[in-house]
Amino acid sequence: MTDAIRELRAREFPWAVRGEQIFLNNASTGPLPQRAVDALREFTALRAEPWRISQETQFGTLAKARAGCARLIGAEPAEIALTVNTSYGLNLAARALPFEAGDVVLTSDREYPSNVYPWMALEAARGVTLRRIPCAGVLPDEDAIVAALDAPRVRGLVLSWVSFATGYRIDVARIGRACRERGIWFVLDAIQGVGAAPLDVRAVDVDIIACGAQKWLLSPWGTGFVWLRPDLVRSLRPVDVSWMATRNSDDFSRLTDYDFTYRDDARRFEVITLPYQDFAGLNASLDLFLEVGLDQVYRHVERLAGRIVEWTFSRDDVRLVTPADSQRRAGIVAVAPRDPVAASRRLTAGGVSHSLREGAIRLSPHFYNTDAEIDAAVALLVGE
Repeated sequence: MTDAIRELRAREFPWAVRGEQIFLNNASTGPLPQRAVDALREFTALRAEPWRISQETQFGTLAKARAGCARLIGAEPAEIALTVNTSYGLNLAARALPFEAGDVVLTSDREYPSNVYPWMALEAARGVTLRRIPCAGVLPDEDAIVAALDAPRVRGLVLSWVSFATGYRIDVARIGRACRERGIWFVLDAIQGVGAAPLDVRAVDVDIIACGAQKWLLSPWGTGFVWLRPDLVRSLRPVDVSWMATRNSDDFSRLTDYDFTYRDDARRFEVITLPYQDFAGLNASLDLFLEVGLDQVYRHVERLAGRIVEWTFSRDDVRLVTPADSQRRAGIVAVAPRDPVAASRRLTAGGVSHSLREGAIRLSPHFYNTDAEIDAAVALLVGE
């Protein structure tokens, strides 16, 4: 841990320095840094006296959030629509992309439900078929997924960038390239990766990315974003139409001069009113990431995850579920001890926040965690 991160840890996560909890559960809900807590408090105080809130304060907060989210993935702010969760972006993809009856959408088996249910709803509404590709054991089978793209009528593929249960990170470049060669839409659920590992939308062929910010981005509930490939921004029409989705809606002096012409940028997909105070918190958290440095964040997460992986190599009583290859994982490491339920109880009793998912212990460290915390957690995991 660098001196800069150590100082930030003390200032932003004082409970960790006091030893109140070893928090290794960022894949569930990330803790808010102190600066985000302060931003929420300050904006809420303004909300108590709304005459103090200017339009610039409200909409400037959203503009900064779009710019910050865009920077995380190498995009432009005009390609970002702010959302309150990942599911909004996935439902937008399912309902706005022009699927027709008889079309096939692929996903991997054992996917998170938010990647499955919107497409099941599409089956009922439009006669689209959702096909789940069996896993290779518990991990997504990329070879089988790519092969399935050649089946008749396949028009869409939806996958998690990083699996919630196993921590498996797909090869976005390979799969995106295969989709683009075949004219298939590729929708990516990125919530378990953004903030833990680098993603550059200019380097991969993805059409729509949905990402909530409450996990690895250490931001309030009710914050997130959807990114759309630039040519899709203008070609897709919103399904849920907000009063601020149109081009003249910024002029509050003539709201009844109705002009049903959508904005040229991704704000056509935003449903106002958004929780401004929560996005103020997101902005504060993103400022923390930029202060640490995104590359530094990713290196620290990778190193701590690697520490857990390497620990499993010395054990015959713990099975590593997550791939050992660092290119095939991000921040989640899933391990299966002989008795996962008992291991989970020991971790909880020892003050280690974690998750029990699909028969494995899920540990998800972030840049503010330390080597000592990892060592303490894995010792508890096996009862040492």
